[in-house]
Amino acid sequence: MKLSQLKSLLYVAESGSLVKAADRLHTVQPAVSRQIRMLEEELKARLFERHGRGMVPTEAGHKAIEGARRIMAELDHIQSDVAEADATLSGKVTVGMPPALADLLALPLVQAIQASHPKVELQLMSAFTGHLRDWMQRGELDLAILYEQAHSRALHSTPLLRERLYLVGPPGSGLSLKKSVPFSSLGGKTFILPPRHHNLPAMVEQAAADKGVTLKILAKIDSLSAIRNLVVQGMGYTVLPLAPVASDVAAGRLSAAPLSGPALSRGLVLAQPSDRRPSRAAQFAAIAVIDIVRRLVQTQVLLGKLERAVQSGAPPRLAPPQT
Repeated sequence: MKLSQLKSLLYVAESGSLVKAADRLHTVQPAVSRQIRMLEEELKARLFERHGRGMVPTEAGHKAIEGARRIMAELDHIQSDVAEADATLSGKVTVGMPPALADLLALPLVQAIQASHPKVELQLMSAFTGHLRDWMQRGELDLAILYEQAHSRALHSTPLLRERLYLVGPPGSGLSLKKSVPFSSLGGKTFILPPRHHNLPAMVEQAAADKGVTLKILAKIDSLSAIRNLVVQGMGYTVLPLAPVASDVAAGRLSAAPLSGPALSRGLVLAQPSDRRPSRAAQFAAIAVIDIVRRLVQTQVLLGKLERAVQSGAPPRLAPPQT
Protein backbone atom coordinates (compact mmCIF):
# COMPACT_ATOMS: atom_id res chain seq x y z
CA MET A 1 0.00 0.00 0.00
CA LYS A 2 1.50 3.32 -1.11
CA LEU A 3 0.87 6.89 0.01
CA SER A 4 -0.04 7.82 -3.55
CA GLN A 5 -2.86 5.27 -3.40
CA LEU A 6 -4.15 6.68 -0.10
CA LYS A 7 -4.08 10.23 -1.49
CA SER A 8 -5.98 9.11 -4.57
CA LEU A 9 -8.52 7.36 -2.34
CA LEU A 10 -9.10 10.49 -0.25
CA TYR A 11 -9.29 12.91 -3.17
CA VAL A 12 -11.73 10.75 -5.10
CA ALA A 13 -13.88 10.36 -1.98
CA GLU A 14 -13.95 14.11 -1.35
CA SER A 15 -14.59 15.24 -4.91
CA GLY A 16 -16.71 12.27 -6.03
CA SER A 17 -14.92 12.39 -9.35
CA LEU A 18 -11.83 10.82 -10.90
CA VAL A 19 -11.38 13.91 -13.08
CA LYS A 20 -11.45 16.34 -10.14
CA ALA A 21 -9.16 14.11 -8.10
CA ALA A 22 -6.68 13.94 -10.97
CA ASP A 23 -6.77 17.72 -11.33
CA ARG A 24 -5.98 18.15 -7.64
CA LEU A 25 -3.18 15.56 -7.79
CA HIS A 26 -1.76 17.22 -10.92
CA THR A 27 -2.00 14.01 -12.91
CA VAL A 28 -4.37 12.37 -15.41
CA GLN A 29 -7.57 10.44 -14.80
CA PRO A 30 -6.23 7.00 -15.91
CA ALA A 31 -3.42 7.29 -13.35
CA VAL A 32 -5.88 7.93 -10.52
CA SER A 33 -8.15 5.13 -11.74
CA ARG A 34 -5.15 2.77 -11.72
CA GLN A 35 -4.23 3.75 -8.15
CA ILE A 36 -7.77 3.01 -6.97
CA ARG A 37 -7.85 -0.30 -8.84
CA MET A 38 -4.51 -1.39 -7.31
CA LEU A 39 -5.75 -0.47 -3.84
CA GLU A 40 -8.96 -2.45 -4.37
CA GLU A 41 -6.92 -5.46 -5.50
CA GLU A 42 -4.69 -5.22 -2.43
CA LEU A 43 -7.60 -4.84 -0.02
CA LYS A 44 -9.69 -7.40 -1.93
CA ALA A 45 -12.72 -5.14 -1.76
CA ARG A 46 -14.61 -2.77 -4.02
CA LEU A 47 -14.13 0.75 -2.65
CA PHE A 48 -16.40 2.79 -4.94
CA GLU A 49 -19.63 2.42 -6.86
CA ARG A 50 -19.85 4.33 -10.15
CA HIS A 51 -23.15 6.23 -10.39
CA GLY A 52 -24.53 9.06 -12.48
CA ARG A 53 -23.76 11.42 -9.58
CA GLY A 54 -20.12 10.31 -9.46
CA MET A 55 -17.93 7.98 -7.41
CA VAL A 56 -19.72 6.89 -4.22
CA PRO A 57 -17.80 4.98 -1.50
CA THR A 58 -19.02 1.50 -0.59
CA GLU A 59 -19.18 0.35 3.04
CA ALA A 60 -15.67 -1.05 2.65
CA GLY A 61 -14.64 2.21 1.02
CA HIS A 62 -15.80 4.25 4.00
CA LYS A 63 -13.68 2.09 6.33
CA ALA A 64 -10.66 2.47 4.05
CA ILE A 65 -11.17 6.24 3.86
CA GLU A 66 -11.25 6.62 7.64
CA GLY A 67 -8.07 4.58 7.97
CA ALA A 68 -6.36 6.60 5.24
CA ARG A 69 -7.28 9.85 7.01
CA ARG A 70 -5.71 8.60 10.25
CA ILE A 71 -2.53 7.59 8.44
CA MET A 72 -2.19 10.93 6.64
CA ALA A 73 -2.89 12.83 9.86
CA GLU A 74 -0.11 10.91 11.64
CA LEU A 75 2.33 11.74 8.85
CA ASP A 76 1.43 15.41 9.16
CA HIS A 77 2.02 15.24 12.91
CA ILE A 78 5.46 13.73 12.38
CA GLN A 79 6.43 16.51 10.00
CA SER A 80 5.13 19.15 12.39
CA ASP A 81 6.86 17.63 15.43
CA VAL A 82 10.20 17.47 13.66
CA ALA A 83 10.03 21.16 12.77
CA GLU A 84 11.22 23.59 15.42
CA ALA A 85 8.30 24.83 17.46
CA ASP A 86 9.65 28.38 17.57
CA ALA A 87 10.81 28.57 13.95
CA THR A 88 9.90 31.77 12.13
CA LEU A 89 6.83 31.19 10.02
CA SER A 90 7.34 31.35 6.27
CA GLY A 91 5.85 30.08 3.06
CA LYS A 92 2.65 30.95 1.19
CA VAL A 93 -0.87 30.99 2.59
CA THR A 94 -3.79 31.25 0.18
CA VAL A 95 -7.06 32.56 1.61
CA GLY A 96 -10.34 32.83 -0.26
CA MET A 97 -13.30 35.01 0.68
CA PRO A 98 -16.50 36.37 -0.90
CA PRO A 99 -16.28 39.73 -2.70
CA ALA A 100 -18.64 41.22 -0.10
CA LEU A 101 -16.01 40.70 2.61
CA ALA A 102 -12.77 41.18 0.70
CA ASP A 103 -12.80 44.96 1.06
CA LEU A 104 -13.41 44.72 4.80
CA LEU A 105 -10.97 41.94 5.69
CA ALA A 106 -8.07 42.25 3.24
CA LEU A 107 -6.30 45.20 4.87
CA PRO A 108 -6.45 44.03 8.51
CA LEU A 109 -5.45 40.47 7.53
CA VAL A 110 -2.43 41.66 5.53
CA GLN A 111 -1.45 43.97 8.41
CA ALA A 112 -1.77 41.21 11.02
CA ILE A 113 0.41 38.77 9.07
CA GLN A 114 2.98 41.38 8.08
CA ALA A 115 3.33 42.58 11.67
CA SER A 116 3.85 39.12 13.19
CA HIS A 117 5.32 36.98 10.41
CA PRO A 118 6.73 39.11 7.56
CA LYS A 119 8.21 36.05 5.80
CA VAL A 120 4.74 34.64 5.15
CA GLU A 121 3.44 35.39 1.67
CA LEU A 122 -0.32 35.97 1.78
CA GLN A 123 -2.35 35.37 -1.36
CA LEU A 124 -5.99 36.51 -1.29
CA MET A 125 -8.56 35.24 -3.79
CA SER A 126 -12.05 36.76 -4.02
CA ALA A 127 -14.99 34.83 -5.47
CA PHE A 128 -18.48 33.59 -4.70
CA THR A 129 -18.81 30.56 -2.41
CA GLY A 130 -19.34 28.09 -5.27
CA HIS A 131 -15.97 28.91 -6.81
CA LEU A 132 -14.21 28.97 -3.44
CA ARG A 133 -15.45 25.46 -2.66
CA ASP A 134 -14.21 24.18 -6.00
CA TRP A 135 -10.80 25.79 -5.50
CA MET A 136 -10.52 24.32 -2.02
CA GLN A 137 -11.37 20.84 -3.30
CA ARG A 138 -8.62 21.23 -5.90
CA GLY A 139 -6.15 22.16 -3.17
CA GLU A 140 -5.72 25.74 -4.37
CA LEU A 141 -6.81 27.31 -1.06
CA ASP A 142 -5.50 26.77 2.46
CA LEU A 143 -8.63 28.27 4.02
CA ALA A 144 -11.69 30.17 2.89
CA ILE A 145 -14.55 32.19 4.31
CA LEU A 146 -17.71 30.60 2.93
CA TYR A 147 -21.41 31.07 3.27
CA GLU A 148 -22.65 27.98 5.08
CA GLN A 149 -24.17 25.21 3.02
CA ALA A 150 -24.84 21.53 3.54
CA HIS A 151 -22.28 19.76 5.72
CA SER A 152 -19.28 18.46 3.81
CA ARG A 153 -16.92 15.82 5.15
CA ALA A 154 -14.21 17.31 2.96
CA LEU A 155 -14.19 20.56 4.95
CA HIS A 156 -13.74 21.46 8.59
CA SER A 157 -15.81 24.58 9.32
CA THR A 158 -15.71 27.07 12.18
CA PRO A 159 -18.77 29.38 12.52
CA LEU A 160 -17.91 33.09 12.28
CA LEU A 161 -21.18 35.08 12.27
CA ARG A 162 -24.63 35.49 10.76
CA GLU A 163 -25.45 38.48 8.58
CA ARG A 164 -28.83 39.87 7.64
CA LEU A 165 -29.81 40.24 3.99
CA TYR A 166 -31.29 43.44 2.55
CA LEU A 167 -33.33 44.39 -0.47
CA VAL A 168 -31.04 46.68 -2.51
CA GLY A 169 -32.44 48.96 -5.17
CA PRO A 170 -31.60 52.00 -7.28
CA PRO A 171 -31.70 55.50 -5.79
CA GLY A 172 -35.18 56.91 -5.54
CA SER A 173 -36.81 53.49 -5.15
CA GLY A 174 -38.22 54.43 -1.74
CA LEU A 175 -36.16 51.91 0.25
CA SER A 176 -35.14 52.97 3.75
CA LEU A 177 -32.94 51.32 6.35
CA LYS A 178 -35.47 52.43 8.95
CA LYS A 179 -38.37 50.51 7.41
CA SER A 180 -38.41 46.82 6.54
CA VAL A 181 -39.93 45.51 3.32
CA PRO A 182 -42.29 42.50 3.59
CA PHE A 183 -41.28 39.64 1.33
CA SER A 184 -44.88 39.39 0.15
CA SER A 185 -44.51 42.82 -1.54
CA LEU A 186 -41.72 41.70 -3.87
CA GLY A 187 -43.98 40.09 -6.46
CA GLY A 188 -43.43 41.54 -9.92
CA LYS A 189 -40.18 43.28 -9.08
CA THR A 190 -37.23 42.62 -11.38
CA PHE A 191 -34.16 41.04 -9.78
CA ILE A 192 -30.50 40.56 -10.66
CA LEU A 193 -28.98 37.72 -8.63
CA PRO A 194 -25.88 35.49 -8.59
CA PRO A 195 -26.08 32.12 -10.43
CA ARG A 196 -27.92 29.21 -8.84
CA HIS A 197 -24.77 27.40 -7.66
CA HIS A 198 -24.36 30.16 -5.07
CA ASN A 199 -26.57 29.85 -2.00
CA LEU A 200 -28.11 33.36 -2.03
CA PRO A 201 -30.48 32.92 -5.02
CA ALA A 202 -31.68 29.60 -3.62
CA MET A 203 -32.54 31.31 -0.32
CA VAL A 204 -34.38 34.15 -2.06
CA GLU A 205 -36.29 31.89 -4.44
CA GLN A 206 -37.27 29.47 -1.64
CA ALA A 207 -38.57 32.34 0.51
CA ALA A 208 -40.54 33.62 -2.49
CA ALA A 209 -42.01 30.18 -3.14
CA ASP A 210 -43.01 29.83 0.52
CA LYS A 211 -44.87 33.16 0.28
CA GLY A 212 -46.40 32.38 -3.10
CA VAL A 213 -44.51 35.30 -4.62
CA THR A 214 -43.32 35.26 -8.23
CA LEU A 215 -40.03 37.06 -8.80
CA LYS A 216 -39.01 38.31 -12.23
CA ILE A 217 -35.34 37.39 -12.73
CA LEU A 218 -33.73 39.68 -15.28
CA ALA A 219 -30.31 38.02 -15.09
CA LYS A 220 -28.06 35.87 -12.93
CA ILE A 221 -24.52 37.21 -12.98
CA ASP A 222 -21.36 35.83 -11.42
CA SER A 223 -19.96 39.25 -10.54
CA LEU A 224 -20.81 41.42 -7.54
CA SER A 225 -19.64 44.61 -9.26
CA ALA A 226 -21.75 43.86 -12.36
CA ILE A 227 -24.84 43.22 -10.22
CA ARG A 228 -24.21 46.46 -8.33
CA ASN A 229 -23.78 48.45 -11.56
CA LEU A 230 -27.02 47.12 -13.05
CA VAL A 231 -28.94 48.05 -9.91
CA VAL A 232 -27.36 51.53 -9.89
CA GLN A 233 -28.57 51.97 -13.48
CA GLY A 234 -32.12 51.13 -12.42
CA MET A 235 -32.29 47.75 -14.16
CA GLY A 236 -33.71 46.01 -11.10
CA TYR A 237 -33.21 45.00 -7.48
CA THR A 238 -30.93 42.54 -5.75
CA VAL A 239 -30.56 40.96 -2.31
CA LEU A 240 -27.26 41.42 -0.45
CA PRO A 241 -25.79 41.94 3.00
CA LEU A 242 -25.39 45.62 3.77
CA ALA A 243 -21.60 45.70 4.13
CA PRO A 244 -20.60 45.56 0.41
CA VAL A 245 -22.99 48.37 -0.57
CA ALA A 246 -22.69 50.57 2.54
CA SER A 247 -20.66 53.31 0.83
CA ASP A 248 -23.02 53.32 -2.17
CA VAL A 249 -26.06 53.68 0.09
CA ALA A 250 -24.35 56.45 2.07
CA ALA A 251 -23.52 58.30 -1.15
CA GLY A 252 -27.04 57.90 -2.54
CA ARG A 253 -26.00 55.68 -5.44
CA LEU A 254 -28.11 52.81 -4.04
CA SER A 255 -30.87 52.38 -1.50
CA ALA A 256 -31.51 49.46 0.84
CA ALA A 257 -34.05 48.12 3.32
CA PRO A 258 -34.13 45.08 5.62
CA LEU A 259 -36.41 42.26 4.52
CA SER A 260 -39.12 40.90 6.79
CA GLY A 261 -41.62 38.06 6.78
CA PRO A 262 -39.22 36.28 6.54
CA ALA A 263 -36.10 38.17 7.56
CA LEU A 264 -33.35 36.44 5.62
CA SER A 265 -29.89 35.83 7.06
CA ARG A 266 -27.01 33.52 6.29
CA GLY A 267 -24.06 32.22 8.24
CA LEU A 268 -20.40 32.66 7.48
CA VAL A 269 -17.88 29.94 8.31
CA LEU A 270 -14.11 29.63 8.11
CA ALA A 271 -13.43 26.42 6.19
CA GLN A 272 -10.27 24.34 5.92
CA PRO A 273 -9.67 21.05 4.09
CA SER A 274 -10.20 18.09 6.42
CA ASP A 275 -7.85 15.79 4.53
CA ARG A 276 -4.64 17.53 5.51
CA ARG A 277 -3.27 19.30 8.53
CA PRO A 278 -2.80 23.03 7.85
CA SER A 279 0.69 24.52 7.91
CA ARG A 280 1.63 26.63 10.92
CA ALA A 281 1.37 29.70 8.71
CA ALA A 282 -2.16 28.69 7.66
CA GLN A 283 -3.06 28.11 11.32
CA PHE A 284 -1.88 31.61 12.18
CA ALA A 285 -3.90 33.06 9.27
CA ALA A 286 -7.01 31.20 10.46
CA ILE A 287 -6.61 32.56 13.99
CA ALA A 288 -6.08 36.06 12.58
CA VAL A 289 -9.26 35.84 10.47
CA ILE A 290 -11.32 34.73 13.46
CA ASP A 291 -9.90 37.52 15.62
CA ILE A 292 -10.46 40.19 12.94
CA VAL A 293 -14.08 39.13 12.36
CA ARG A 294 -14.69 39.05 16.11
CA ARG A 295 -13.37 42.60 16.48
CA LEU A 296 -15.37 43.84 13.49
CA VAL A 297 -18.53 42.45 15.02
CA GLN A 298 -17.64 43.98 18.41
CA THR A 299 -17.12 47.36 16.74
CA GLN A 300 -20.40 46.72 14.87
CA VAL A 301 -18.94 47.12 11.40
CA LEU A 302 -20.48 43.91 10.09
CA LEU A 303 -23.60 43.87 12.24
CA GLY A 304 -25.93 46.16 14.11
CA LYS A 305 -24.72 49.76 13.93
CA LEU A 306 -23.67 49.61 10.29
CA GLU A 307 -27.04 51.16 9.51
CA ARG A 308 -26.14 54.23 11.60
CA ALA A 309 -22.89 54.69 9.69
CA VAL A 310 -24.81 54.58 6.41
CA GLN A 311 -27.51 56.94 7.59
CA SER A 312 -24.93 59.49 8.72
CA GLY A 313 -23.22 59.32 5.32
CA ALA A 314 -20.00 57.99 6.86
CA PRO A 315 -18.66 54.72 5.41
CA PRO A 316 -17.62 52.23 8.13
CA ARG A 317 -13.99 52.48 9.26
CA LEU A 318 -11.93 49.61 10.61
CA ALA A 319 -9.68 49.71 13.64
CA PRO A 320 -6.08 48.56 13.03
CA PRO A 321 -5.53 44.89 13.92
CA GLN A 322 -4.14 43.90 17.28
CA THR A 323 -0.91 41.99 16.98
